[in-house]
Amino acid sequence: MDILARNKRLEELDKAFLWYPFTQMKEWIEDTPVIIEEARDCFIKDIYGRWYLDGVSSLWVNVHGHNHKDINERLKAQIDRLAHSTLLGLSNVPAIELAHRLVKLLSDNLPVDAASLNKVFYSDNGSTAVEVALKMAFGYWRHRGVATRDSFICLNNAYHGDTIGAVSVGGVDIFHALYAPLLFKVHKSPSPYCYRCELGLSRDDCEMQCLKEMESILSARSQEIAAVIVEPMIQAAGGMIVFPDGFLSSVRDLCHRYDTLLIADEVAAGFGRTGRMFACQHEDVIPDIICLSKGLTGGYMPLAATVASQRIFNAFLGDFKELKTLFHGHSYTGNPLGCACALACLDVFEKEDTIASLQPKVGFLTRWLKDVANKHPHVGQARGIGLMAGVELVRDRSSRAAYDYGQKVGWQVALKARQRGVFIRPLGNVIVIMPPLAINIDNLNTMLSIIEEAIVEVTDKAVD
Repeated sequence: MDILARNKRLEELDKAFLWYPFTQMKEWIEDTPVIIEEARDCFIKDIYGRWYLDGVSSLWVNVHGHNHKDINERLKAQIDRLAHSTLLGLSNVPAIELAHRLVKLLSDNLPVDAASLNKVFYSDNGSTAVEVALKMAFGYWRHRGVATRDSFICLNNAYHGDTIGAVSVGGVDIFHALYAPLLFKVHKSPSPYCYRCELGLSRDDCEMQCLKEMESILSARSQEIAAVIVEPMIQAAGGMIVFPDGFLSSVRDLCHRYDTLLIADEVAAGFGRTGRMFACQHEDVIPDIICLSKGLTGGYMPLAATVASQRIFNAFLGDFKELKTLFHGHSYTGNPLGCACALACLDVFEKEDTIASLQPKVGFLTRWLKDVANKHPHVGQARGIGLMAGVELVRDRSSRAAYDYGQKVGWQVALKARQRGVFIRPLGNVIVIMPPLAINIDNLNTMLSIIEEAIVEVTDKAVD
């Protein structure tokens, strides 16, 4: 079979059998799919040999670039030893080494003591890491004899994953509204979305009223709340919404004041994405539970970790007959291949001094965001932290009126960028920018220039 016939067959099979995530398949099957078969550094290549800058890190997971020699070698070495062995009743070498490494990494980067964030529970992805955290928080209070603490506080615009518990503590209606009958009750606090403040206030003089709303919930219902869950510093899938200074640390203070747990969902923001190893570092916040995934393995293997404090762990200790066990687990929990990739990923962070090398790139992106917001009439706000950014496109800048969802303005920009050799995936009309941390300045400049050209081309033609 020649290459063109092979490619045609792959396209036909794709349309016949694949159901894509977060994709309206009715429209998708009318297009020719882009099928990737190779990747190097910050580029991915399709079956026709076209290369694209990977502007979303293959959905926010790739850290050190594709096909990194050190991670490849570690994975190959591990697969010759052990591909998988259950963690239910057995252990394995990479799982042990990674747990120790993660606890040390947290203690090196956050002001934690020996009893803080020192128990690692493995799962498979960000959603499951959050599910584990919710069950830990709920079980913690129950095992302490507090049966009333059976609810959670989350933020509007929050996204914590797609499993039912994670959706319950989510706040993105477009993703979650359909499933409302399946979800457990939570208390939702206003998002610190200053550009579109749901309280109708201005950041200049609001005194973070959104925090006061959260405090009102805690004050009235503290004996009902098991935990507050937040994505530290930035609501990623909610639209790249960056927290105002002091918001995260104030949430931590409220949790202390009302004696409730704080769950930090760093699935998207962890491992250098915000310019620090962990987003919580920006305000020296120590959560009671932290959820990690995505960049943990550098984009190689599915793996997640929910790291809890000693006091939470202790609540689950008891005699066998007491049934205090954390009844949760996954077939691939602590998978040796995933753990080996994670260990290699952390080695590369040290070897290549990744966090320090980010700073010039962060500065470059920050300046571009400011420039693009000032120059273009249909850019409502361009915001970001570290190498996580979003450009919110609007129909009218003065009124902040949004484009109609059906116009697919964000998707049109993504298509124009792809035609120029950059792959991005928007969140509605927010253009998401999240390249691998390893991207160099030249490639970053190329990517941003192409995105800007695409924004101008699409918004100049967009009509109501």
